[in-house]
Amino acid sequence: MTAPPTPRTVLVTGATGFTGGALARAHAARGDSVRALVRSPGDAPAAALRDAGIEVVPGDLTDSAAVHRGAEGCDLIQHVGALFRTAGHPDSVYHEVNDEAVGHVLDAAARRGVRRVVHCSTVGVHGHVSELPSDETAPFNPGDVYQRSKLAGETRVREAMGNRPFEAVVCRPAGIYGPGDLRFLKVFRGLQKGRFPMFGSGEVTYHFTYIDDLVGGLLLAGDHPEAAGQTLILGGDGFYPLNRFVGLVAAAVGGRPPRLHLPLPPLLLAARLCEGVCRPLGIDPPLHVRRCEFYTKARAFSNAKAKRVIGFDPQVGLADGVYRTAQWYAGEGLIGPPVDRAAYDAAVSAWAEPAAAPAAA
Repeated sequence: MTAPPTPRTVLVTGATGFTGGALARAHAARGDSVRALVRSPGDAPAAALRDAGIEVVPGDLTDSAAVHRGAEGCDLIQHVGALFRTAGHPDSVYHEVNDEAVGHVLDAAARRGVRRVVHCSTVGVHGHVSELPSDETAPFNPGDVYQRSKLAGETRVREAMGNRPFEAVVCRPAGIYGPGDLRFLKVFRGLQKGRFPMFGSGEVTYHFTYIDDLVGGLLLAGDHPEAAGQTLILGGDGFYPLNRFVGLVAAAVGGRPPRLHLPLPPLLLAARLCEGVCRPLGIDPPLHVRRCEFYTKARAFSNAKAKRVIGFDPQVGLADGVYRTAQWYAGEGLIGPPVDRAAYDAAVSAWAEPAAAPAAA
């Protein structure tokens, strides 16, 4: 691992979101001058960034001039901003934000003298993986418009490597969770209330990455001299069957894992019907096909390259991360209090379940 760099000026896109916000605050905490490109500078998330000492620059990723303003005088761009999965947008908007806007970032970096661009992609570009664990060389197999648009944007960055006057790094995070994330809230809340449905066998693997570990990896990608020109998977140490994750959450929130495992085909059919009806109306459906794939698609990756090249070193295991997340949800009033930590640790240590498969294989 390299020594911390001297303070620099950093543009972080997506800073009002979960990952981008955590990354922007981490840069600010270590003394960097941080700038955030924000679509709605008058809203509460922008105010929170200002309170953290981060400069807010009004603008949208799809506005090339705004991106250029944000990049002026910056040494590093951490490009995290993206449009995630919602059914209220046509496919064209995903490509505008996740693909074409990457071109704006790259052009701004070239014209404004930026030294390095770190592009936050996703392991989703690999889709469902058949070889466990897969690495950066696994075939591309995007399964929806989000993943296809992210792959297109990533491709722009990889094509820029060695052909533009700045260094570029592509990072592919896996399964991000932790304090600040709301995607897994339904799992925690449902298990605490005894109403979480489990579909399928629960043995499909999922690769979880605690937010602090991901932020540490992105900081390294921006700092380490050997990161330039690399594509790196950033994932936690190990991947787990969903049954393990659900069991840990249940133990943390004082619930019980569901004993009944429901069949998948009716769920997938209902999700397709919901999307088919809601999407043309611009309504976010109550059930997404993509969210159902949580139960069906294997995600297990090796972080060995990131460890070798930049010294990536995840610190938070799944059991600890789940409990920290439960504490944060409770602190925000989103769920009831978790069980006592000692009781949780005792319950987890009593399980006769195998350790996670290593992610650095």
